[in-house]
Amino acid sequence: MNSRFSIARIEQAATLIDPVFRDTPQFVAEALAQRFGCRLIVKVETVNPIRSFKARGAQALVAQLAGTPHLVCVTAGNFGQGMGYAARAKGLKLTVFAKSDANPLKMDRIRGLGAHVRLIDGDLDTLRETAKTFAADTGALLVQDGREPAIAEGAGTIALELLRRQEPYDAVIVPLGDGSLLGGIAAAFKARSPASRMIGICAKGSPAMQLSWRHGRLESHTPDTMADGIAVQTPFVESVTELVHLVDDILLISEAAMVEAMRLAYVELGLVLEPAGAAGLAALIEHGAGFREQTVATILTGGNPSEEQWDRII
Repeated sequence: MNSRFSIARIEQAATLIDPVFRDTPQFVAEALAQRFGCRLIVKVETVNPIRSFKARGAQALVAQLAGTPHLVCVTAGNFGQGMGYAARAKGLKLTVFAKSDANPLKMDRIRGLGAHVRLIDGDLDTLRETAKTFAADTGALLVQDGREPAIAEGAGTIALELLRRQEPYDAVIVPLGDGSLLGGIAAAFKARSPASRMIGICAKGSPAMQLSWRHGRLESHTPDTMADGIAVQTPFVESVTELVHLVDDILLISEAAMVEAMRLAYVELGLVLEPAGAAGLAALIEHGAGFREQTVATILTGGNPSEEQWDRII
């Protein structure tokens, strides 16, 4: 298969990303490693202005745009923040579509970055179609996380930083939403460390990506999970096609495991994570036997829990 992702472009993307989002902390989490029986390296993507990895891909994409287009995107919150940060830096207008019940903290931060937020009733597919229609009617450029190679390649810079440790990873565990993060990281690892297994993590209440990957065809499933960052209703065919060839397994995790993972991150690492951001740790809670005595890396992807989510672990 000819991948849409290029290791050369992933390396180039690193030069397009604001240094405040690069070279994020990565270290052996000793207390968690003892608990899970593996050598665990955590990559912390929450210590930056938007508390998420999403600015990497957004900046890689926006930096390569010609002219001054009006940008449109759909978000659960973190991608909208990433796009807001990137658009503001380049002086571009941005309209962000989100569900009416989206995390208000994330929506306020998107507005604070200068973007216009439109909240829409309905499911994720309705949200996507509404944004698509708006872009067509206004002549704006619709940016879709999960379809744009530049977004995945920007996210893939995380892998380049992990690989600097110059030690073999048996497995890399990555939260899986629309697929840009896992696709970009897997593409870089397959080029530089092909023996490392690439493991995606979906919520049990949002299995559409896992089902589509397993069956090799698009499958829709209405999400029922608190992990808005990895909630997917209908995957993009481009993303599923890439993941079929890049990913070794996709595991499902429960809501309870995500709550416990958030608590562990706070107690053992001093980190505030949202449910999707803790998905890798949740996978070790529920599937840890498959990683014992191995060297494992996971990415802690986001630290923007809603008040309700945070209340569940306090």
